[in-house]
Amino acid sequence: MPPPHQAWTGSEWVHDPLVIDDQALIVNVRDRGLVVLTGCGHSGAVNIVRHAQRLTGVDRLHGLLGGFHLGGPAFEPIIPPTVQALTEFAPSLVVPGHCTGWRAQHALAAALPDAWVQGSSGTTYRLSAASAN
Repeated sequence: MPPPHQAWTGSEWVHDPLVIDDQALIVNVRDRGLVVLTGCGHSGAVNIVRHAQRLTGVDRLHGLLGGFHLGGPAFEPIIPPTVQALTEFAPSLVVPGHCTGWRAQHALAAALPDAWVQGSSGTTYRLSAASAN
């Protein structure tokens, strides 16, 4: 986390590199890979995906949806490495949410044109497992 992310110690504000208030939903879609739904993605979308991979033992990322927390001057410097890492995951679906920021949205749309989808409230996504033969 960048220096503006701080925690109150009881007497002063100090840089807090940890994010212990983050949550995400992880689903392993048979023969497709992981679908990760982030909240606001305070831990970083790439960190969340890597943690999901460690927890599940599944390397393939099928979809990433939710907040990527890349908006604003404190987070914009990490847009390029985040986009690079997400490109390497090669997901089939990327739906950045509310806190991703327009600069990151444009960078993701350019880097992952076949996967990027503009998210909006009320949208439904149906992700199916590969058909069993």
